[in-house]
Amino acid sequence: MTGLIEDYALIGDMQTAALISRDGSVDWLCLPRFDSDACFAALLGDERNGHWRVCPTVTDGPVSRRGEVRRQYQGDSLILETTWTTFSGEVRVIDFMPPRDHGYPVLIRMIEGISGTVEMESVLRIRFGYGKVVPWVMRHGTDIRAIAGPDSVCFHGTVRSIGQNMAHQATFDVRADDRVEFSLAWKQSQLPPDPCVVGAAALESTRDFWSDWSSQCTYSGPYRDAVMRSLITLKALTYAPTGGIVAAPTTSLPEDIGGVRNWDYRYCWLRDATITLEALLRTGYTAEADSWRQWLGRAIAGDPNDVQIMYGVAGERRLAEWEVSWLPGYERSAPVRIGNAAVDQRQLDVYGEVIDALTLGRQAGLEFDKHTWSLQRQLLDFLEKHWHEPDEGIWEVRGPRRHFVHSKMMAWVAFDRAIRLVQQGSPGPLERWTAIRDEIHAQVLDQGYDADRGVFTQYYGSKELDASVLLIPEVGFLPPEDPRVVSTVKVIKRELMRDGLVLRYTQPAKVINSGAQADVDGLPGAEGAFLACSFWLVNALHLIGEYDEAVAIFERLLSLRSDLGLLSEEYDPRYGRQVGNTPQAFSHVPLIQSALNLEGHAAGHCRRTGGRKRPAARPS
Repeated sequence: MTGLIEDYALIGDMQTAALISRDGSVDWLCLPRFDSDACFAALLGDERNGHWRVCPTVTDGPVSRRGEVRRQYQGDSLILETTWTTFSGEVRVIDFMPPRDHGYPVLIRMIEGISGTVEMESVLRIRFGYGKVVPWVMRHGTDIRAIAGPDSVCFHGTVRSIGQNMAHQATFDVRADDRVEFSLAWKQSQLPPDPCVVGAAALESTRDFWSDWSSQCTYSGPYRDAVMRSLITLKALTYAPTGGIVAAPTTSLPEDIGGVRNWDYRYCWLRDATITLEALLRTGYTAEADSWRQWLGRAIAGDPNDVQIMYGVAGERRLAEWEVSWLPGYERSAPVRIGNAAVDQRQLDVYGEVIDALTLGRQAGLEFDKHTWSLQRQLLDFLEKHWHEPDEGIWEVRGPRRHFVHSKMMAWVAFDRAIRLVQQGSPGPLERWTAIRDEIHAQVLDQGYDADRGVFTQYYGSKELDASVLLIPEVGFLPPEDPRVVSTVKVIKRELMRDGLVLRYTQPAKVINSGAQADVDGLPGAEGAFLACSFWLVNALHLIGEYDEAVAIFERLLSLRSDLGLLSEEYDPRYGRQVGNTPQAFSHVPLIQSALNLEGHAAGHCRRTGGRKRPAARPS
C-alpha cells in the first residue's frame, strides 16, 4: 500500500530521483533520467508494479509493528537516514544516490546496527516499462542482473537474496556495529555490468559533495533551514548535464484524490524561469543560475513561433501525452499520464518570463552576447504581432482561449525589460517598444480591472478571480502602493482563500462541494490550494506593507511541509494533506523567494521594484 504523498522522501543524483516511503520502500524510480520509464512504479499502482523495500521484518499484523520510525537527512544533504526502534533493538537505514558525472545511476542502501539485534528484510521487485515488463534475471554469485529490452540493472548485496514470488528477498539479522550493503545500478543492456560500487567510499564522497555545495549558500537568516532544504531540493531536480530543472520527479500524483487532474511534471517549464534564476542568484548559486539560463537559451533557440511552454531536460520538444492503462493510479486516481499535451498550448506569458529571466541574468553578470540579444529581439517581434490574441494562460486550461490578465501583464514585462536594456545601450526600436508597452498597460487597466469590486480579474470581462494577478506589483506593472494593487490583494485574500491558503482561481461552489464540471479550466473535479499562490500572497502582502500578516501566512506554509521539509504542488484543506506531484519546484522556489524577501536578503538580484525589509523592533 502506498503512503501519503508527504510521507515520501527524495534522494537523487542530479539526473534522476527516487521516492522512498516511510516504510522503507522505494516506490518510484525512473532510470536513467527523470523522464525515463520507471522500474519501480508502486507509487501509481501496487507492489506488483515494482518496488524495493528494506525494513524490519513483520511476520503478522500491521506494518506499525515494525517499530518506531524516525527520518532525517544527514545535515544539508540528500542522504536519507531512517532509524527503526523495535522491541529487540535499533537499526539505521542510509539511502542515497552518489552524484553522477559521466557514469551510470546507482542507488545504495546501507543498514547499520545501533543496538540489540533486529531482523531485517529486503524485497526487490524490478518491473521495467512503468511497472509492466518482468525482466529476464541472471545470477552471478550474490549479484543479480535483470534485463529487458534496452534496460538492465545489476543488484549487489553483502547478503544473498533468493528469488521467490516474482521478487528477490533476503532476511538477515543486524546487530550493533554490523553493516549490510545493497546497491542497484542501471546500465544499457548491451553493455557488460560495472564492478559493484563500494558503499562506504560512495557515502563519503556523497557527503563531501553536499557539504561543499551547501556551504556556498549566502543566506543565514531565521528561515535558513527551510531555504537550504528547498535549495537542495532544487539542486536535486536539476538535470546536471544540461542545467534544465524539472518541475517534479513524478507523474500523475493527483491534484484531486480519485480524480482526473493527473499530469506528468518531469519536464522543464518556462513559467518558472525568472523566479528560479532569482532564487539561485540571491543565495549565491551563480553557477547553477548560469546553467539554467544557458539551458533556457538553447531550448527556445529557433523560430519564435515555435517557443513552447515546456521542454524535456535536454531541450526536447516532443512530449506527446499517452495514458498507462495498466496502472490504476495513486489511490485510484486515473488516468496515469506520460508526456504532457499542454506542450502544444499557446501561453503568451512565457515570452515575458524568458525575456525577464535573460534580463535578470544579464544584470547579475551572467554570460550575455549579441546572439542572446538577437534571440530576444526575435521573441519581441513575434510578441508584437500576437500579444493582443487570446491564449490558454499560465494554468494551462483545457478550455477555450481567453484574454488572461496575467498573460497580458507578462507581455508588458517583455517590452518593459527590453526597453530597460535599450536604455542601457543595447540596440533596439525604443519608441516602438515603448508605445506597445504603454498600449498593453492601458488595455489591462481598462479591460482587466473590475472597478466595482476593486480587483484585477482572471480575464477580460470576467468576474472570476485569479491568484496570478498577485504578481502585478512583483513584476512592476503597478507600484505596491497603487490603490488598485492594495484592493486586489485584499479581495483575493477575502474571496480566494480557503482555510488560510490561496486557490489558483475561482472554483464555483458546485465544483468545490460536488466535483461537478468546472467552468474555467474545462476539467471535472476540484483541487487543493496551489502552494505557490499562497507564497505569492506573502510577497504581495509584504510589498503593500502588511508585514506581520505576510509572516503569519509564510510560517503557516512552512508548517505544511513534510517531516523532511518537502512540499508537493498543492495542499488540500478538505483532507489535511499534500496533493499533486512531489517534491514540487514551483512550491520550493517561491518559498525561497518569500523567505529572502521578508529579510530583504540580496535584493540586488531581485526583479521586484520595491518592498520593505523587516520592520525595526518596536519598543516594549
